Amino acid sequence: MTDLIPDPANRVTLTALAQNPANGRWRTEAMRSHSAPRLLFVAKGQGRITVAGLTSGYGPNNLIFIPARTMYGFEVGPTVFAQMLSIPASMIEDWPDEPVHLRLRNVAAQKELAAIFDSLEREIKSDKSGQARAAQHHVGLLSVFFERQVASHPTDPATDRSRTASARLVAAYSDLVERDFRHHKGIAEYAADLGVTPTHLTRCCRATSGRSALRLLNDRVIYEARVLLRETRTPVQEIAKSLGFTSAAYFTRSFQQATGQTPTGFRRSGLSVQRF
Repeated sequence: MTDLIPDPANRVTLTALAQNPANGRWRTEAMRSHSAPRLLFVAKGQGRITVAGLTSGYGPNNLIFIPARTMYGFEVGPTVFAQMLSIPASMIEDWPDEPVHLRLRNVAAQKELAAIFDSLEREIKSDKSGQARAAQHHVGLLSVFFERQVASHPTDPATDRSRTASARLVAAYSDLVERDFRHHKGIAEYAADLGVTPTHLTRCCRATSGRSALRLLNDRVIYEARVLLRETRTPVQEIAKSLGFTSAAYFTRSFQQATGQTPTGFRRSGLSVQRF
């Protein structure tokens, strides 16, 4: 099923991220995904990020690659400044197939990365001819830098954790959620698809992300509902149906329980959703 919200999968965008209490923590922390890869560059500050059901800490000079259709969410604390780069789908072959978290400790590498991002940002903001092509070339240079850093870095603790049986199960679960969250399947159905019990699945989710299997699922559904309510004029009953709810009333109760607002009240209440 295609995205209900257009995702600029073939355009280079760079979004600055910093704490904004007025926007609500859900705008970054809730589980979401995109049809094209993302690269998160943390310039300063620290926090936690969950990618494919695995939560780990991040800090200054961290690069976190998030493949297309991979669920993620992250904290943005008061000291954090970061940038989120959208990588065109046409360039996906230049990047890894799995999530990668790099912690750059070499000063020369940190300066090289900052220079690439500065040049990329200038091109994105430029009104000169060939701007889009130049921006893509800078993304290509960034992919080479990233590849070289991956090759030269020792294995990160987060990478070791991603290879455990629990992490592999939760990553498979997050993939299924991303594929099927609109069908309103229950945890028992997901667990059966994975060949485990619901109890075991939830235990593994808590071990890798600190969240239950149900919370990860509900988080993804409610985030999508928020996006549809804020960025489209689709009637509430049609949004409910598109997300697998049996009735608009059931959707309204679930949404209000999760957010403290009715779908209609949320739609009227404020800013559009930042899609990064």
